[in-house]
Amino acid sequence: MIVDRLLETARPELRQRRIADVRIGLGYTAVLLDDGACGLAGTVTEGTSSCCTYLERAGELLGKKADEVAEYVLVPDPIAATVGMATLNGVLNRDGAPSPDPLTVLPIDGATVGMVGWFEPFIPAIERRAKDLYVFERRKLAPNVLPDWAAERILPRCDVVILTAITFINSTIDHLLELVQGKEVAIIGPTTPMAPLLGEHGVRHLFGSIVIDPSKVLTIVSQAGGTQRFKEATKKVYRRL
Repeated sequence: MIVDRLLETARPELRQRRIADVRIGLGYTAVLLDDGACGLAGTVTEGTSSCCTYLERAGELLGKKADEVAEYVLVPDPIAATVGMATLNGVLNRDGAPSPDPLTVLPIDGATVGMVGWFEPFIPAIERRAKDLYVFERRKLAPNVLPDWAAERILPRCDVVILTAITFINSTIDHLLELVQGKEVAIIGPTTPMAPLLGEHGVRHLFGSIVIDPSKVLTIVSQAGGTQRFKEATKKVYRRL
């Protein structure tokens, strides 16, 4: 699996780090490492079954070895997997070139575009410029949003595919990338791991974030803030693969 490869890439650095802080917010989760680096991941709650405690290891994470916590990304518990992904990004997302607007990079003019995840700020511009836009989302947010299972038939017909990095947490990334081999594929959002190895799986563009003010990010996450609140505390970065 791709996530296993990401773990192996980050493991040498993870083994040297311990967990300094963890904040699990409604929108995002942040993990601070003992060297001051901070990783982000979108909080996934779908599939949780607990009524009070949502993370079995709550209260036990500080001081824990970062490689052990990063392994949580492999478990079926969505909250634990989110913490694991944020830990992984604390190592993988440390530098990168400033990001352009994704819609100035992706060849969407006249194209059939598939979007897995609800990227609302991009939708009006894509609808104006693309031939067709298909949006797939597990939570139906609008009349023109398709259920995620519809991607099986429609995504292979798309020219440009935009994926949410939440797909690393809910274990759908491998299958989705199999469906879109040979397409212009981008992964977008603060959860995106800025890992070059993703190019070997058909990804051409990574649009992610680096935390530059960990204290502020931890506070925002704790107060249920998200992408719009991160502006001065994070740096958007881009990597073409």
